[in-house]
Amino acid sequence: MIPSMGLLNTLAVLQAWVSVNELHGIPESSIGWIFSLYAFFLYLCGAQVGPIFDAHDVRFLIIPGCIGIVAATMLLSLAKEYYQFLLTFGVLGGVSASMLFNPSIATIGHWFSERRALATGMACTAGGVGGVVFPLIILYASPAIGFPWAIRIIGFICAAASVAACTLLRKRLPPNKKGGSSIDLGALRDTRYAIVTAAVFLVEFAVFIPYTYISSYAIATGLEPHKAYLLNTLLNAGAIPGRALPGYVADRFGVFNVMCVTCFTCVAFILCLWLTTPRDNEAMVTSFAVLYGFWSGAAISLTPVCIGQVCRVEDYGKRNGTAFSIASIGALVGIPLAGAILQAQGGGYSGVIALAGGAYAAATAAFIVARGVSAGWSLKTVF
Repeated sequence: MIPSMGLLNTLAVLQAWVSVNELHGIPESSIGWIFSLYAFFLYLCGAQVGPIFDAHDVRFLIIPGCIGIVAATMLLSLAKEYYQFLLTFGVLGGVSASMLFNPSIATIGHWFSERRALATGMACTAGGVGGVVFPLIILYASPAIGFPWAIRIIGFICAAASVAACTLLRKRLPPNKKGGSSIDLGALRDTRYAIVTAAVFLVEFAVFIPYTYISSYAIATGLEPHKAYLLNTLLNAGAIPGRALPGYVADRFGVFNVMCVTCFTCVAFILCLWLTTPRDNEAMVTSFAVLYGFWSGAAISLTPVCIGQVCRVEDYGKRNGTAFSIASIGALVGIPLAGAILQAQGGGYSGVIALAGGAYAAATAAFIVARGVSAGWSLKTVF
């Protein structure tokens, strides 16, 4: 998860850097497609990755995924034109990341039952670690040795993590080749699974908007670029405990209960703190980055556990892949839509912030409904 989720959590610095340097003059909405495609393919390819995971050994996926993510990073360091960024990072990087992220999540589901949320949360902290280390490399290495070599250093780290992943990752259950090998839309006839899938779609639509635009927002409101890039690091530093601790709490009080609380808290921070931050107020925007990083961590670490709550373990790879392939549409359109709103407002961020807050509010409502339909409406129910 260090290469796949670490790069996903570096979107803000990459977006802000290439907007100012390599792709200067290209509209924000167009640049947004590069990074939304990465998230899109990471989730969309789960529709095929999940059934392959169920039917074959995990190395059948992670070896080509590791080769692809390292190749994508190295090719990104050579990119000069818009289409090159789009193909190397957005397409090749996203497809390769899917071969790493989805098997990693599904493998945890094989080995853990009662403490699955905590185990998933601890594994997902790797994305936060990558999201701290990778932006710092770009921030401090790029002025000294250039952006291409900074990206190559990240590529070497991805290669080392890939070797460890190929050595350590194991499945527990035997191959399930009867599960099929395509997206399982028929599963949406299950009301509980359909509502959970809708909730995951909404939260994935919302969560990446602040992750992508926090640095460019800070630059636009008057912060020095150096401090603005550091906001992405602070956001991911907050996300490290934010991915592990909610898992620990979820195992005791219910994963859906925790998701409802964390989503509502994100709505409060987006609309009450980020939206009301005065221009050039470093303290408030820094506070938002850390707090949002912590509370949004559950959107990454607990959503697969929510899916696992409403399906059989034997079908987990396929159901998880189907849900995230549908959610990939939200990840695809969220970032460019925010960029289009930013463009329409002439560089103002109030519309972008309102979009993120509104989508998070809808996700909160969807998780509340999913909890009620699946386990009843009593506040005392642990689910």
